[in-house]
Amino acid sequence: MKTPWINVVALMLLSGIFLSMQPAKPAYKLYRSDGTETPFDEMVTALLEADIIFFGELHNNAIAHWLQIELAKSLYTHDSSTLIMGADMFESDNQLLMDEYLKGVITERSFENEARLWNNYKTDYKPFVTFAKDNGLRFIATNIPRRYASLVHSKGFEALDSLSDEAKKFIAPLPVSYDPELACYKNMLDMMRPSNHANLNLPKAQAIKDATMAHFIAENLLPGSRLLHFNGSYHSDNHEGIVWYLQQQNPKLKIVTITTVEEADINTPDSAALSKADFILMVNELVTKTY
Repeated sequence: MKTPWINVVALMLLSGIFLSMQPAKPAYKLYRSDGTETPFDEMVTALLEADIIFFGELHNNAIAHWLQIELAKSLYTHDSSTLIMGADMFESDNQLLMDEYLKGVITERSFENEARLWNNYKTDYKPFVTFAKDNGLRFIATNIPRRYASLVHSKGFEALDSLSDEAKKFIAPLPVSYDPELACYKNMLDMMRPSNHANLNLPKAQAIKDATMAHFIAENLLPGSRLLHFNGSYHSDNHEGIVWYLQQQNPKLKIVTITTVEEADINTPDSAALSKADFILMVNELVTKTY
């Protein structure tokens, strides 16, 4: 016996109602540091008051990379004349290559062959550079050349004194301030000590990266501009790292931070996560990684 068409329609309607009652499974949520969930657009409005915005990422987190480029687009839409971009994934001695590529002096192929790009550049960071190129934006390669960070790791800050004047152009001015009691450096060393292989220079290598990024951010922050910086979250969490160095130089800077955290339950952020930044991108830990 055939089912009357009216019953079929009723079943379809009931199925639709049932599906609409299923709980949503969001991949991420945004929170303020006080635990208040906030829409993306409200976060953007708050960020428009900042001189510098740090978007701390987990390097293989696809949601963070997607939201980073969406944030850049939103800031550009609100005020295209003020936006500058920068990232710790690009080293300062590649700034010339970056500038030449953005201005069309060299090809994309030349840039990608000659710059020391991360293995996940094409999937995770190329969209940033392409956006800057398409819109005529400046993009700052802020990080220290890795060979000099490695030098500090093996021989300490003193090894930088032997560099040539040309080489010193790519790092923070010497001598570099360093506070070993700053939590981001102290904790790094404390985590190593139980293994009896603690290298006192490890946090110094981290500090020279932070100091160098702060230096090039400050150097390129033009009056009336807004700099959006992408970096590993550890470099800006708890307003330490790069943020600490910038505040030593200019405590009047308006700095806002975002961090990325992965959790099994993104509906109940804990106090440890909320304390890391002004805004917290809480991502479901099961979201596929980019590598």
